[in-house]
Amino acid sequence: MFAAKSHTSRHCIAIVAMACLCILLGGPSYAAGAESLIIAGATYYEPGVSGPGWAWTDADHLELNGYAGEAIGADGDLVLTLAGQNSVTESHAPDADITLCGMEVWGNLTLRGTGTLTATGSQCGIHVSQALVVDGCTVDARADGADITDEAVAGVIAGDMAVRGGGRVVAAGAGSGAGVRAYGVFLQDAGLSAGVDGCRLSVDASWLDAAGADGGVACTVGSLVSARFVTPAGGVFGASGVVDACGAVAPHVVVEPVVATPPAGETDRGEVPGDGTDKSPADANSAAGESTTGPTANPSLKPAAATTKTTTTVTKTTVAKTTKPKAATATTVALPKTGDNNCVVASMVLFLLGTVLLGAVYRC
Repeated sequence: MFAAKSHTSRHCIAIVAMACLCILLGGPSYAAGAESLIIAGATYYEPGVSGPGWAWTDADHLELNGYAGEAIGADGDLVLTLAGQNSVTESHAPDADITLCGMEVWGNLTLRGTGTLTATGSQCGIHVSQALVVDGCTVDARADGADITDEAVAGVIAGDMAVRGGGRVVAAGAGSGAGVRAYGVFLQDAGLSAGVDGCRLSVDASWLDAAGADGGVACTVGSLVSARFVTPAGGVFGASGVVDACGAVAPHVVVEPVVATPPAGETDRGEVPGDGTDKSPADANSAAGESTTGPTANPSLKPAAATTKTTTTVTKTTVAKTTKPKAATATTVALPKTGDNNCVVASMVLFLLGTVLLGAVYRC
């Protein structure tokens, strides 16, 4: 009788264990990344879709190759790989889910690849609620301020921004409406940045050319790694942006790698502390330290290896927030949800543990 009860107990334990494993292995798996994507005037809720010049391969990865069309938006983190020449333009349709920007991401955005991206909009070319990383690719972001009042207008609006891997960024903002403040790069604290280092600009052995009437770069924390200010001469990070040697806000900011080589036939027309022989390819039309009316496209140069490091840090302040666009309403055919790699690994571990448990039960 005791043996029969023991045998029954072992079977009950085995059934319960298998039931738990089935729930864990067969339960829903959620992928990290964007919950939805808006592109070419349509809204998609599942990856695995594509169109002319674009492919949303998985939840956090979008590929562009020759895309030229309406604004792109993502609700969540996104990695965008660029190939060839691409452009995104603000949609002017009255019922558009994205307005005022060429690209809008509510999360973190990484731009990478060998291609280029041109983004244009009325309030901003690119808007990122958290961190924007430009890694090795070329980006041109511009805002014209059309029909904008009482707002900041900038080529790039983000929580934090980093340019690295030889990346090149041109950012410009303009506007004549009442209360408009125009910047090249405007870093704001939207209350979504992790940690205390919000509104941070970092340039590592890369190029940045930013121009706006109210400031080329507005930020509260900044650092240059193997890079230097070419414009303004003697530029540093001030309390709310890049300032010149006299402490005045610089409407045009040019950063280049420390050992960048100027194009053939050009020489440096201005003295830069620590290196008086190099010239920024973005500043070829003006002497260092002189403001120009806007950014100049950079020729394709390969950055040299990093040799020195300069870091400047200032105190963080509060900047105005930007309103999140209305929720997406368009409907598309749902495709199977992409599984998160971490969930797959966890499921395999649980399966192995269950197998060991069942073996132990039957040995009892």
